[in-house]
Amino acid sequence: MNRSIVLGLGNILNRDEGLGVHAVRALDAHLSPAAGVEALDGGTIGLGLLNMVEECEHLLILDAADGRRAPGTLIELRRDEIPLYAGVKLSQHQITFQEVLGLANMRGRLPPHLHLIGVQPADMTLGLELSPTVAATLPAVLGRARVILTGWGLLTACDWG
Repeated sequence: MNRSIVLGLGNILNRDEGLGVHAVRALDAHLSPAAGVEALDGGTIGLGLLNMVEECEHLLILDAADGRRAPGTLIELRRDEIPLYAGVKLSQHQITFQEVLGLANMRGRLPPHLHLIGVQPADMTLGLELSPTVAATLPAVLGRARVILTGWGLLTACDWG
């Protein structure tokens, strides 16, 4: 358990649902390889992410998050604030990422450093681009990611370009 990962989640075919993937790609362009932080596109893999989650010391999740707030609102949750669900499903395709975290927690392997940065989506219809409202939040998402990673001692000024 020693990996440090920024994980972008979501489906890029459904506009704002793809926020996490768009954000992690933008973040990866700023990270120095020397930082030792992996920026990964988790897409909609679901249960396939369990082993990776369990290997993390630090896990920062970027995702569209429905907090029933105004579209474009930034939502942040620390480790103890993230709802962890582990339910019985008929198919692994129905496993949500919250359930992946719940399973990791049940197995005693939830990352000790865990944080979610999300944005309330505005448009989840079919389309490849983020809505203008959510696209405008990308600089704030990246800024918060930088603050979290720096606070965890994973980044210095030299690691961000």
